[in-house]
Amino acid sequence: MHLVGLDVGTTGCKSVVFDAEGKICGYAFAEYGMICDEPSKAEQNAEKVWELTRSVIAKAVREAGASEIRGLSVSVQGDAVIPVDRRWKPLYPAILGMDYRSEPQSRTCEKRIGARRLFERTGMRPLPLNSVAKIMWLKELHPEIYRRAWKIVTYADFILGRLGAPPVIDWTMASRTMGFDLQRRVWARDILEALDVDPGLLSEPVQSGSVVGTIDPSVADELGLPRTAKLVSGGHDQTCAALGAGVTAKGTAVISTGTAEVLSTALEQAVLSNSMFDCYYPCYLYVKPEMFFTFSLNHVGGLLLRWYRDNFAGEESREAARDGEDAYDVMIRKMPPAPTSVMILPHFIGSGNPWFDKDSKGAIVGLTISSSRHDIVRAIMESQTYELRLNLEKLGESGIEIAELRAVGGGARSRAWLQMKADILDRPVRTLEVREGACLGAAILAGTALGVYRSIDEGVAATVRMGETFEPGTGMRDVYHQRFEIYRTLYPTLKNLNRSL
Repeated sequence: MHLVGLDVGTTGCKSVVFDAEGKICGYAFAEYGMICDEPSKAEQNAEKVWELTRSVIAKAVREAGASEIRGLSVSVQGDAVIPVDRRWKPLYPAILGMDYRSEPQSRTCEKRIGARRLFERTGMRPLPLNSVAKIMWLKELHPEIYRRAWKIVTYADFILGRLGAPPVIDWTMASRTMGFDLQRRVWARDILEALDVDPGLLSEPVQSGSVVGTIDPSVADELGLPRTAKLVSGGHDQTCAALGAGVTAKGTAVISTGTAEVLSTALEQAVLSNSMFDCYYPCYLYVKPEMFFTFSLNHVGGLLLRWYRDNFAGEESREAARDGEDAYDVMIRKMPPAPTSVMILPHFIGSGNPWFDKDSKGAIVGLTISSSRHDIVRAIMESQTYELRLNLEKLGESGIEIAELRAVGGGARSRAWLQMKADILDRPVRTLEVREGACLGAAILAGTALGVYRSIDEGVAATVRMGETFEPGTGMRDVYHQRFEIYRTLYPTLKNLNRSL
């Protein structure tokens, strides 16, 4: 018996076939790009994403050689919206979460309803990344597309729809839109109508881990899946990654380092405090029933290392190609063994939490004539982790205490970066045997829905196994504490300069 966990992220998709014990039997990954050819714009060819998603499912299924695949569930990037016709064909590129062109529409939300009221009702304060603000932008700037649309969907309902499901959206994704009643678990029709968004354009909300259909026979044949395979509602990628890391109670957080870097944790009840509001932390539904979820976002996690690789690491890339290595491994191996004077503000797409300042920009400071590009690699990794520490402190102010961290995503493959995280954050960081946490979380949801596991907790117990633990190193703790006190002044010092730029 096997389950497919599918993860459709911002810059790539992956498919993993698991057995009931969480062993990986088949794996495939494909990378795709974004369209960022003007300020604040971030779009994507959704049809291309679907083509590559199909290809990774088929490849993983072939590799697994598994005929007994019971079902599939999906983990997806947040906040993107895609207008589609009745055949699920995109009428416009996917407008990604990091697309900030809907800032005027987010201000309209605040003016018409009020930021605090929206936060208390939906767990989301008005921001341009929110799906509802993007729908308003689409209606205002492309009214003909809005009129033609059968549905305006996220990647959650888009991928399941292309696989054969009716238009349904899981509660985690619905509760990220700013148009969903957090307590009643329904669309907040009064809010949507006040914002001139037609509720009929939105999919039906369902709880994560619900059977929503059977795969379309022609798609099943193309992908090598049995025609009996069930489609199960999944979740936002951060919630699925947390589930795949074994987070079923409060007190443990997940560091997911992919395109972006996210620190996320589950909550026993909704936390809608002033501190949560002031620091722009969302509060939305978790994939585990009756629990809530929050996270901090740094827009550029692995993306900043990728930017460095593509612009400055030609020598390391050639060396990696010659020796059959990964370019990132070569870059990290050549960085200095300890912090240097170089420090980076990683706001290359504006800042995430706790500031959420879209006008902030990246900066490299502390350069001397003896600085090398390898110092910059280390400073990139340190800066991401200082951002995590800032957010751990701020979450603590809302009573969200985190004692243990678990690492997933591409960044979890670097032992050097994991030790750096433990040293800077002064907490143990644990890896997992299965590091594709989002795919495993989706598979657990599928297995629970189909009766393979009697509960989500049982699914986690059967599949999630811890790997290595990285403890804070006493020799680096004081050094990083001093460096962090400098780092926390970097954004306030550069704030006005960056706005003027």
